[in-house]
Amino acid sequence: MSSNSFAYNEQSGGEATELGQEATSTISPSGAFGLFSSDMKKNEDLKQMLESNKDSAKLDAMKRIVGMIAKGKNASELFPAVVKNVASKNIEIKKLVYVYLVRYAEEQQDLALLSISTFQRALKDPNQLIRASALRVLSSIRVPIIVPIMMLAIKEASADLSPYVRKNAAHAIQKLYSLDPEQKEMLIEIIEKLLKDKSTLVAGSVVMAFEEVCPDRIDLIHKNYRKLCNLLVDVEEWGQVVIIHMLTRYARTQFVSPWKEDDGLEDNEKNFYDSDEEQKEKTDKRKKPYTMDPDHRLLIRNTKPLLQSRNAAVVMAVAQLYWHIAPKSEAGIISKSLVRLLRSNREVQYIVLQNIATMSIQRKGIFEPYLKSFYVRSTDPTMIKILKLEILTNLANEANISTLLREFQTYVKSQDKQFAAATIQTIGRCATNISEVTDTCLNGLVCLLSNRDEIVVAESVVVIKKLLQMQPVQHAEIIKHMAKLLDNITVPVARASILWLIGENCERVPKIAPDVLRKMAKSFTSEDDLVKLQILNLGAKLYLTNSKQTKLLTQYILNLGKYDQNYDIRDRTRFIRQLIVPNEKSGALSKYAKKIFLAQKPAPLLESPFKDRDHFQLGTLSHTLNAKATGYLELSNWPEVAPDPSVRNVEVIELAKEWTPAGKAKKENPDKKFYSESEEEEDSSESSSDSENKSGHGSGEQDGEGDSSEDSSEDSSEDESDSGSESEADNKRAAKKKSKTKGKGDSEDVDKENENSKSSDTSSAESSSVEDSSSDSESESESESESESRKVTKGKEKKTKQDRNPLTKDVSLLDLDDFNPVSTPVVLPTPALSPSLIADLEGLNLSTSSSVISVSTPVFVPVKTHVLLHRMSGKGLAAHYFFPRQPCIFGDKMVSVQITLNNTTDQKIENIHIGEKKLPTGMQMHVFNPIESLEPEGSITVSMGIDFCDSTQTASFQLCTKDDCFSVNIQPSVGELLLPVAMSEKDFKKEQGKLTGMNETSTVIIAAPQNFTSSVILQKIVNVANVGVVPSGQDNIHRFAAKTVHSGSLMLVTVELKEGSTAQLIINTEKTVIGSVLLRELKPVLSQG
Repeated sequence: MSSNSFAYNEQSGGEATELGQEATSTISPSGAFGLFSSDMKKNEDLKQMLESNKDSAKLDAMKRIVGMIAKGKNASELFPAVVKNVASKNIEIKKLVYVYLVRYAEEQQDLALLSISTFQRALKDPNQLIRASALRVLSSIRVPIIVPIMMLAIKEASADLSPYVRKNAAHAIQKLYSLDPEQKEMLIEIIEKLLKDKSTLVAGSVVMAFEEVCPDRIDLIHKNYRKLCNLLVDVEEWGQVVIIHMLTRYARTQFVSPWKEDDGLEDNEKNFYDSDEEQKEKTDKRKKPYTMDPDHRLLIRNTKPLLQSRNAAVVMAVAQLYWHIAPKSEAGIISKSLVRLLRSNREVQYIVLQNIATMSIQRKGIFEPYLKSFYVRSTDPTMIKILKLEILTNLANEANISTLLREFQTYVKSQDKQFAAATIQTIGRCATNISEVTDTCLNGLVCLLSNRDEIVVAESVVVIKKLLQMQPVQHAEIIKHMAKLLDNITVPVARASILWLIGENCERVPKIAPDVLRKMAKSFTSEDDLVKLQILNLGAKLYLTNSKQTKLLTQYILNLGKYDQNYDIRDRTRFIRQLIVPNEKSGALSKYAKKIFLAQKPAPLLESPFKDRDHFQLGTLSHTLNAKATGYLELSNWPEVAPDPSVRNVEVIELAKEWTPAGKAKKENPDKKFYSESEEEEDSSESSSDSENKSGHGSGEQDGEGDSSEDSSEDSSEDESDSGSESEADNKRAAKKKSKTKGKGDSEDVDKENENSKSSDTSSAESSSVEDSSSDSESESESESESESRKVTKGKEKKTKQDRNPLTKDVSLLDLDDFNPVSTPVVLPTPALSPSLIADLEGLNLSTSSSVISVSTPVFVPVKTHVLLHRMSGKGLAAHYFFPRQPCIFGDKMVSVQITLNNTTDQKIENIHIGEKKLPTGMQMHVFNPIESLEPEGSITVSMGIDFCDSTQTASFQLCTKDDCFSVNIQPSVGELLLPVAMSEKDFKKEQGKLTGMNETSTVIIAAPQNFTSSVILQKIVNVANVGVVPSGQDNIHRFAAKTVHSGSLMLVTVELKEGSTAQLIINTEKTVIGSVLLRELKPVLSQG
């Protein structure tokens, strides 16, 4: 109640004291209290408006009431009038009524309970928004008495047809759990039910409820693991964050460590005492290669596209997932995405830099290429500057230390004193970590001792003290120099450090040390406590080493310390006096006084403050605070042996019941069964355990048809997230296209037989040949012979499938990024299909590729060559290269490169070959055969294949002769990473419709009208990029299509001419980085005359 609040009276415009309901209700609206009567009148006005027949008046009243609440005024007396409008048909009024009720339901529980029946009715409203809002308000009424009603409402909402209502049910679960934790078991049942939901809208919310209510119930995730991995790309951003964190914890409990492959370099020597049997066991263990679980790979692969998300939290979540569960060789891809986040606001920078600081301690290599991104800007706040310094220190090595030290010299001059002091500490850490620059750093710090700024000098003194402690070499000159500074430095820590150094090295500076003690004795009473303690220590050390000169001085200081105000100093004084001044009372320790005071001190360890943070999960609040926060769930250690992977297999019968829509025509099932079985064969590498489950049930079971439909749908999302599977889809689509020309009657008969008798010979032969049409070519002949014999039983078919699955699995694991061994479209023989079956199959979108996409011949091949090796650098051997724009004969994923070698000398050059290759991760190269000799003035052209992994990274290698080796580089332009494809305008539009949003980049081009003729546009575009021309029915739109060589991702280019001298250039592709680079290259070319 705001009974004493003050506010402006809106109606009178003057300043008025407004009392709340309790006060106003007791005051009669008499003339003496006219001010209060106006308030009463105002609320009466609102009541009348709420009882009005006009919705506009009610809406205006509700807006004013919500405005009052926002200003902190009390509107609780209007509760009965507002509740009457809960049943209003106007959605806007209902929304505001719900806002009001949420605000006052907890305060006025008795009145809130009056509206429960209204909400219960609203839960059955035909409008999904009203059902969801009613549930939200009901769950916000924090009254324990209505827990059973809330539970019933959540149960009903969890089975609602609208995914929006089910999403709100998941949110309500958390609220109910916080109100009454005893309902946990019933809530877990609802969570289990909602986890099976296939809507992307629900996924994030239900996983959040799972994390809140029962994060330890990993068994609920098993059956839904693959589905969550596949839905991840389409879930809203905050749902993605929650799911990724949960799946990270799940992966750490269900899969074995992928880091074992890096730890395999163990000592192979036999231990002396080991028996032969023990040695054999060890050898067998070591020989057993690490193979990643397909489900583990599925998670890593499906989260990779999210590194391009616009949401910093999603990128950070994927980064921590890669850090905690991906093989170390693959974790490097997160560095670029994290560096991109450094362009965000300072709060995001702070969190990202903290995580990079932790990562860079263990694996500095992944951030070294981005060293300059961590250079400090003058506009950075201090907290960001210090974190960047931390990262630069972690990344420092012999190669880059000279650059970093020059950078640090600038930072020391900064006006930000805290940052300057941190830089000096950083220089000290670099000096200890890299022995080559220790002396350089020490000299630099000594130079800083003459700086005008006292803080810089003080910090330098502290760091030099630590460095000198680590250096056993005598540095008497530096100590003398520092002793002179005692007259000027006032910072206590610096003064104490100098005194400690002089005390430790008092025998090396025998003339200076007593004089320093004399000066300190003068100012003892005015010194800081920290300095006083070091003066006492210095006196004790000099008394033990040079008692002639310092005996009286030390006794004087001990007497001053005896009566000091600080008890620590008094205590230290008594201890030192008993230890160094022998008398009758002194114990046995006094004879060891010199050993105690002048013992060799261990050098301080200069470590990163982030060194001990790696036991917290990256990206969490606990990691940021370096302390365990409430609700933090620790990552478990990797299991030694992986738990049974079959727990993630989905039961066929259960799925068939859930997935098969009621009233669906029965004849569609054989079609879907036919298609999904082949898809399962293709994607068996992704989930071998899934395939085992399918083969176990066989193709003859009616219930299995729903499962295959479900799997084909899930595989669809996998294919769309993984560009590498496009070319396999090309095969299937091409096969379908070809099958249209074959006889229709046969396939219709097959459909009927499939429907009526699943185990017939024809159906069996049909399914085996179709499976093999989308499987590896090795198993093709096998299936053809089976179809010819027509004697295949169900049991034999199962066996064939099981035998084929391991083969596919082995092939897929060779290529960690793409589960697809085939990349060029090959039309495979398939049986004839009926038109209805073709229509059904085309409706199932399982790939981003069109049914008629095929590689075409290049429109134009530029003759421009690039210098690979200049004749001056190559000692007479010159090399040039160019891209012939032809499919590479050495590998489907390789770009063809032709190299022309010229001998410009008058001597024969022998044994020209490729030497050492320095290729980025994932890149591969097929080299040319060595050339025995090249005659003087002779020339030869050779071919190479390079898999650039769809990036413009440089391929570095050595071109060697018999006597010399020369380092050379080949860097492709983005247009050479493409192969032209032929497609119809209809297919182009269809594919373009799938590649919108983040997959689309566009820009406006301004040029003279004569540059916008179709021939000029064609010439300019094919000169830059190896694309194919798509026929267009409109004169003002020019379309071009290509696919990337490595992954087969489509690259669709559209030039749309506008009025005047402008045009819009649009590029649609999954490979957004390549798309944006191509856009940057095409824009200036199309703009110029």
